[in-house]
Amino acid sequence: MLHRPDLHVRMSTHATSPTEARTHTLRRRIRWIVAGTIAYNVVEAVVAITAGSIASSGALIAFGLDSTIEVLSAAAVAWQFTRRDPERWEKPTLRVIALAFFALAVYVTATSLVTLVAGVEAEHSPLGILITALSVVIMPFLSWAERRAGRELGSATAVADSKQTLICTYLSAAVLLGLTVNSLWGWWWADAIAGLVIAVFAVREGIEAWRGDACATSVGMLLEDEDDDHDHRHQQ
Repeated sequence: MLHRPDLHVRMSTHATSPTEARTHTLRRRIRWIVAGTIAYNVVEAVVAITAGSIASSGALIAFGLDSTIEVLSAAAVAWQFTRRDPERWEKPTLRVIALAFFALAVYVTATSLVTLVAGVEAEHSPLGILITALSVVIMPFLSWAERRAGRELGSATAVADSKQTLICTYLSAAVLLGLTVNSLWGWWWADAIAGLVIAVFAVREGIEAWRGDACATSVGMLLEDEDDDHDHRHQQ
């Protein structure tokens, strides 16, 4: 993505900033959303890691660890929005999220490769299938709510955290698929492949979070494009 140094200047004149009262409401809404995300992911992490340990499923254990990353990310955003000037802490918060993603990617890649090389077969896990299926249903709603509030507020960290929550949905689907095909057809390697999928997504999101400015730019461009579309329709 090309760097556009004049973007923030044009945003101030082109995009309408929320009022002080609206800003307060959006910040409070984000705090509630991340609180719900933290609560669900704590339960998800405990269940997934427990089920993964019982079934010898590296993908389930990695999924549980990803949930702990999600908790860390949401907690960092929650802490940021308790500060008097949340925007000041966006860059450090994004760096924390990025480092957590990279650590997850290293662990998941190592465990998945060991599973493939050693031929470790994961057992059937009804509990693992249940928790991943629930995540496929619940996480998109949390992501959508936080992304919508973050975009209106112009918060790069809220948008980045919402993307991480959405990634959790993709990972849930990947692990769910791996567990299901292993249970139905005994494809033991599907579990390790699902783990490698998690690692790829973790690296990708870690890079985007580390860049930070790219997240902020994409938010600004999105707001700008929405206003352009609105003005164009109004002129017609």
